[in-house]
Amino acid sequence: MLSSLLLTLLLLSSAGYYLGRNRAFRVAGDHIRNLHSLPSFYGSYTALWCGLPALIVVAVWAMLQPGVILELVVAGLPPELRELPPDRLGLVLNDIQNLVSGNIVSSAPDPAILAAAEHYRNLQLTGHVCLWIVALLLATAGIAYGWRAISPKLRARNQVERVVTLLLIASSTVAIFTTVGIVLSVLFESIRFFHKVPLTDFLLGLQWSPQTALRADQIGSSGAFGVVPLFAGTLLISGIAMLVAVPIGLMSALYLSEYATPKLRAIAKPMLEILAGIPTVVYGFFAALTVAPLIRDTGAALGLQVASESALAAGLVMGIMIIPFVSSLSDDVINAVPQSMRDGSYALGATKSETIKRVLLPAALPGIVGSILLAVSRAIGETMIVVMAAGLSANLTANPLQAVTTVTVQIVTLLTGDQEFDSAKTLAAFALGLLLFIVTLILNIIALHVVRKYREQYE
Repeated sequence: MLSSLLLTLLLLSSAGYYLGRNRAFRVAGDHIRNLHSLPSFYGSYTALWCGLPALIVVAVWAMLQPGVILELVVAGLPPELRELPPDRLGLVLNDIQNLVSGNIVSSAPDPAILAAAEHYRNLQLTGHVCLWIVALLLATAGIAYGWRAISPKLRARNQVERVVTLLLIASSTVAIFTTVGIVLSVLFESIRFFHKVPLTDFLLGLQWSPQTALRADQIGSSGAFGVVPLFAGTLLISGIAMLVAVPIGLMSALYLSEYATPKLRAIAKPMLEILAGIPTVVYGFFAALTVAPLIRDTGAALGLQVASESALAAGLVMGIMIIPFVSSLSDDVINAVPQSMRDGSYALGATKSETIKRVLLPAALPGIVGSILLAVSRAIGETMIVVMAAGLSANLTANPLQAVTTVTVQIVTLLTGDQEFDSAKTLAAFALGLLLFIVTLILNIIALHVVRKYREQYE
């Protein structure tokens, strides 16, 4: 019902826009220049009065309604259910919500729970009807107010731009607080992990075996949480991927930008960018079923011992996957270099290759660094290809022919299934996430330093 209400408010706002715009034409008479703002601003002014108050009420209502309904449902429960301990009461409320939504409950419901579920449905329906009435009344009143307020002296543009500015500020604030919330949630759980495992053992340990037992007398009750093998595997696979993606992607961008004909470019660039739209699980199948056996058979023919799952297979396929991140962005950056710089280089007698090496690449270097950084972040964060082609073994090795694992794969592994969030095994996932965040932040700082350095030199 909420989506239908939002669609209705959108239609009413559109109607308000046209009513306000037509009203502006009428009050202006024969001369639009009599108006303070363009007629479209008066239409936007009316549309904002229609949609914005109603949307605010809908948002607040949607946040408060579930809690209010639960409080009313709890207040209507029999005393023997209402006075249950909080955990038992939570199970009862969960059964009530499952009955309302049509899901399977944990046990056969008694009449009191069935009655509470019916009460929940009635309250929910009443809330939806009241929300529709209030939102439509506000939207209609907003259209009427905005329509009547339109006059030649109304500073519609100023007010519309002020509202848009406030909306942009609110959006930025939400993005900032979301980022802060993510960082703090990971940080607090990581602190709990470091209360169980020393920081030095985590950062300097050479063994990763997070399996812990439920009792102290069981085998493997104290796991090994050394992160060095994980980061070694991450760097190994990411390095192989970048050795594939950066040269091929950059040379593809140079060819498409400087050498390819417009007809060939129109065909080749979309085909190259199709690589970015292929699901990673498809790349994983390709790596596991084609690339890994090919590497193993080739190594056996050369007398080398190659694991069935290897860092080389995962890195090669990952490099193919991130080629579009380098080529497409680098191509756009190279095309953005002013033509006057090319013409000046040719006027001084430089050849095309000399112009590319001495003019275009230095001028486009900040954007190229940004594309490479994006590709590195994509390679570090990839999981599916590593799981299917490189395995789950945390081996501390620099041999690309051996099986390794990465930080992201271990985070997924640790948080798969039902986990106990008081154990070091589960909390280790948050510590890995925090460390990965810090490493990515350092990479960003280095990239910003390089970009700033060359921008000062060439701008």
